[in-house]
Amino acid sequence: MLTRQQTLDATYRLRRLRRMKSLRRMVQESTLSPDDFIYPLFVHEGASRREPIGAMPGQFRLSVDLLPAEVEQLSALGVPAVLLFGIASYKDAYASYATQRDSVVPQAIRTIKRANPELVVITDVCVCAYTEHGHCGIVREDGYVDNDASLSILAEMALAHAEAGADIVAPSAMMDGQVQAIREKLDEAGFTETAIMAYSAKYASAFYGPFREAADSAPQFGDRRSYQMDPPNAREAVREVLADVEQGADIVMVKPGLAYLDVVRLVREAVDVPLAVYNVSGEYSMLKAAAEKGWIDERAVGLEMLMAFRRAGADLIITYLAKEAAEWLKGS
Repeated sequence: MLTRQQTLDATYRLRRLRRMKSLRRMVQESTLSPDDFIYPLFVHEGASRREPIGAMPGQFRLSVDLLPAEVEQLSALGVPAVLLFGIASYKDAYASYATQRDSVVPQAIRTIKRANPELVVITDVCVCAYTEHGHCGIVREDGYVDNDASLSILAEMALAHAEAGADIVAPSAMMDGQVQAIREKLDEAGFTETAIMAYSAKYASAFYGPFREAADSAPQFGDRRSYQMDPPNAREAVREVLADVEQGADIVMVKPGLAYLDVVRLVREAVDVPLAVYNVSGEYSMLKAAAEKGWIDERAVGLEMLMAFRRAGADLIITYLAKEAAEWLKGS
């Protein structure tokens, strides 16, 4: 720490190392690379269906047959992983479609793995897109989401994905004990090498609005505040993360990212497992909207935002900007 006298002394000229681009690169503390990115993909049934998502310019719902071309493009850009979200063709109270072995996500996994076995396939494990009520678990008669009754369905869904070839399953329902239930289910079935990326600190955030249009997963009554985290809480995030690590999570996550960089930092200091951050739909859509208006430079602000996640301590960034950012980094 410099003293006040030292900061006044002209000997200390911190601008010396900012004078040239090459000098700035040499002393850069954080880096950003396509290797850091995970690209979310929304998949649905049918053929040759590429439907734009109105609230997320540049994003689409894709039918399974279009995935090989999509992942070829991602691989060419150096993006190593995708995160799959299934859009259900059938919904009921118990999310029965989510656990079917021939539902859209297992189809998508097999298709991607045939096209590119080296691409890391991660699958979202949650039932909100598969239930009539849009909640992330089974709802009791009194309207409360039943934690323990939901665990077996989440575990069965994760097993269906693992059987289809998923490399990583990512439970996002925020049910207590979900990581342990999934780990036990996978291990019992022999999928000991399938990793778990836990949505450990997932907040009940208004930043998810555009995603709910994309995945058709808005709750039909109430909200998700009885199971997702309360935005004012930061220390609780560390407790959530530690619990998931204890249960067997290989990667932990903070979601959303931009408004929760303090939480990312807290979690980074608390654990040494890989840490992911989700650059969520609302953050993406705000960037796109402001850029469309000409109010901001999309490329500059986008890269600055992604670098902020890395500076806060994230190892991995789930972002809808993955393709564009990979292109931008080539030219930076």
